Amino acid sequence: MSQRLASVALLVRDYDEAIAWYTGTLGFALLEDTPLGDGKRWVRVAPPGADGTSLLLARAANPAQSGRVGDQAGGRVGWFLHTDDFDRDHAALHARGVRFAEAPRTEPYGRVAVFEDLYGNRWDLLEPRR
Repeated sequence: MSQRLASVALLVRDYDEAIAWYTGTLGFALLEDTPLGDGKRWVRVAPPGADGTSLLLARAANPAQSGRVGDQAGGRVGWFLHTDDFDRDHAALHARGVRFAEAPRTEPYGRVAVFEDLYGNRWDLLEPRR
């Protein structure tokens, strides 16, 4: 048997706003933007060098979903962006306006710093220990 995690949905307020931030600020690639009718779209983005896993940008469709935009993980880090060069990517993201919630630190599992996306979701930028 062979399985893999293909996409993870992230609730967003607006497709174009989210595409602009994830591609322009984080440097992700826009993999797909397919209209589905009634204003819905299938929008996938992924970081450079991704292994096939993507982030599905899903526009909130009702008040309950809208209330979750920016707090999908209850204030915890919910997404983990691995890098092969922490210092390079930390500097690049900082220069593009990414808001880091803390200074970089070294943990037993690698170098890490928490940042927030445009909605306030918390992410780890992480260079795993080799």
